[in-house]
Amino acid sequence: MPNSPSEQPRRIAMQRRGPLLVEGPVEVELEDGTTVSSDRFRVALCTCRRSRRYPWCDTSHRDRA
Repeated sequence: MPNSPSEQPRRIAMQRRGPLLVEGPVEVELEDGTTVSSDRFRVALCTCRRSRRYPWCDTSHRDRA
């Protein structure tokens, strides 16, 4: 049951100029209503929308030489 008293809250780490790191597993609902999921222990969510794997971060936000 979601939000039950025994369930620990999800931890989200914010990084300046980087992705949101979320302790998984997670389900993400996109703008169009579709849902994507990951069962990894930690996922990086893209905040800049440059990722080719959006909503998952692929480090496209980094400056490239």
